[in-house]
Amino acid sequence: MINLQRYDKRWLRYGGALASVLLVTFFLEPFHEITNTATVALTFLLLVLFVATFAGRNPALLASTAAMFCFNYFFLPPVRTFTIADSQNLVTWAAFLITAVTAGELSAYAKRRASEAEKRQTEIEKLYEELQSAFEKASEAEALRRSEKLKSALLDAVTHDLRTPLTSIKAAVTTLLDGENDDRTIELDDESRREFLDVINEETDRLNRFIEGMVELAQIEAGSNGLRRSWSDVPEIIEAALYRAENLLRNRHITLKLEENLPLVRVDSKALAEIVYTLLDNAAKYSPEYSQIEITARLAGEDAVEISLADEGEGVPAEWRERVFDKFFRVGETEKSALKPKGMGLGLAIAKGIIEAHEGKISVTDKIVGKGAKFTVIVPIGDE
Repeated sequence: MINLQRYDKRWLRYGGALASVLLVTFFLEPFHEITNTATVALTFLLLVLFVATFAGRNPALLASTAAMFCFNYFFLPPVRTFTIADSQNLVTWAAFLITAVTAGELSAYAKRRASEAEKRQTEIEKLYEELQSAFEKASEAEALRRSEKLKSALLDAVTHDLRTPLTSIKAAVTTLLDGENDDRTIELDDESRREFLDVINEETDRLNRFIEGMVELAQIEAGSNGLRRSWSDVPEIIEAALYRAENLLRNRHITLKLEENLPLVRVDSKALAEIVYTLLDNAAKYSPEYSQIEITARLAGEDAVEISLADEGEGVPAEWRERVFDKFFRVGETEKSALKPKGMGLGLAIAKGIIEAHEGKISVTDKIVGKGAKFTVIVPIGDE
């Protein structure tokens, strides 16, 4: 089917181009005796440029042809003939023709290029929108996948870290109650009763630590764990963590390498001591008995202090070094590992949240010499 609207617009452009030439000729012709031919030629040239810009190349070529004939017939002597008497006017006519055609073609070309550029921009914008939409969908899918993974990890952690101590507590309490019955079949002496009470106490503490860890992690992620910063001494922070971890480190050799004259750091000393304790607890879990744990503290540049802790365990494989700071990730829970998962998988996630709240960094690498892992904490010194 023929698109009549398209043809109407085309003939309108051609008709408009021709009409504009005739209109200019109508207004200028009465003054041909007093008007300089150069002025007339420039007027026609401007008209051709105008037509080329707004109507396109072919209407501009029609306008330049019509302007050439009108210029010759009405303005070059002898007027009202197509004869050119003066050779100089012949040159003027030829120059006008070439200039009009060239100018019209260049103007139309520029318009086409601008139109093509606009079209490409529209295509690029459309492509960008498609890519953005695809990226958002991919992000939503990834977020959903991570959410499902987190739910699974949470369920696993809750199942393990709640059921295990509850099972132990239930068994101990049941045994104690049976021992108190008149028809008891189990005779418990004071030492055995004390052992069951110790189990209940230890497993209750374990449950309490799990709940506290969950609450603290939720506060960190919500940005509501207000830090109580004060100027603190790094060796004293390390000493406080070592004192708290004394029972964990009974069968470990601790080496301290603390740089002299370390500056005070403006931190929450209790929170930073918690990070050091977490790293000590982690080292004790994953290093053999009677192995060495080395703690180092030194300046890191001019505005930060570095605290590192290296053990002689199996180390952390490169592919796990980012994941160990994720919630509920426990080294050893993958199929490739010979280690058994230990802990709740919250300690390092909490440590990362605390150090990032201090605008610091935490990372893990291999030891430079020998076997084992090296955890490094960099904390800014802070200002007034």
